[in-house]
Order: sequence, then structure tokens, then C-alpha cells
Amino acid sequence: MIQKEKIEKILEEYFLKRSDLFLVEIKISRDNDIEIVVEIDRGFLSLEECVNISRFVESKLDREVEDFSLTVGSAGLSRSFKVLRQYHKAVGSEIELKLKSGESLKGMLKAVSEEGITFVTKVSEKVEGRNKKVTREVVEEYAFDRIKSAKPVIKFDDYKNR
Repeated sequence: MIQKEKIEKILEEYFLKRSDLFLVEIKISRDNDIEIVVEIDRGFLSLEECVNISRFVESKLDREVEDFSLTVGSAGLSRSFKVLRQYHKAVGSEIELKLKSGESLKGMLKAVSEEGITFVTKVSEKVEGRNKKVTREVVEEYAFDRIKSAKPVIKFDDYKNR
């Protein structure tokens, strides 16, 4: 069976040429079905880049020694963040945050540290003496050990004019 560490070393070599790319996840089944998930710091990972990574990895493995299948893809918009660098990429964007307590929040990711995140939500409140509710921003810190999952919020109008 091909070892995960071997694939990680191969990818490290590839990433020396492309420092804007980073590894999110590697899965290897007992049948040597290898799934590599890669992300890019800005924008979206192209199909061409996935093909280049796949060819590079495949060139470093020997099918005569061990047969395998290989899939390389992007983390995409619907998957939860797995690595710290994905949080950094999302700073300034709206994310959905699910806490281990069961609470689910949507808001803007303001900052990221090694310990956790700074998260901004908007709260509407009735103010005494006013007919309309007032919206205010609430800034909260969440340690990573309190977060069950976080993923980007997809807004289709953001992509309409691209």
C-alpha cells in the first residue's frame, strides 16, 4: 500500500515551484485509490493545475511496483475547512460556523490566529423609544477547540459578474 507520507513528500516537492498552493487532505484506500485535495491562496484552483499535480505525482510513483488510481481536486466551496491556511484565505469573507455546542452562525471571518478566529455577526435589536430594529455588529472570539466546522457561504451574485 502506498503511504500517505510518500505522497506528502512528492507534493512538497511540487509546492516548491508553486508556493501559493497548499495541501488540504490526502486519502488513500486499501486498494490504493489516492485522493488529493489541494487549495490555492487566491481564487480558484484550475483544472489545468489539478492535471499538472496529478501528472507530477504519477511520475514519481511506479505502477510496476504498486497499482493505484489517482484523483486530484480542489477543496471547493461546499467542504468544511480542514487546515489553518483555508481560514486565512477566507479572512474578510462570509462563512458558516458550526460550534460543538450545536449553535450555527453566519458572519464574516475577521481574523485568524493559531488559537482560533475572530468572527463578526450582525444582530437586530429592538431599541426602546424607536419603532425600527437597530442592527449592530457583534465581534466574538472562538477557539478552534469550540468549532465543529466552518465553511464558506456561497453567494451566487458574487459570481454573476465574473
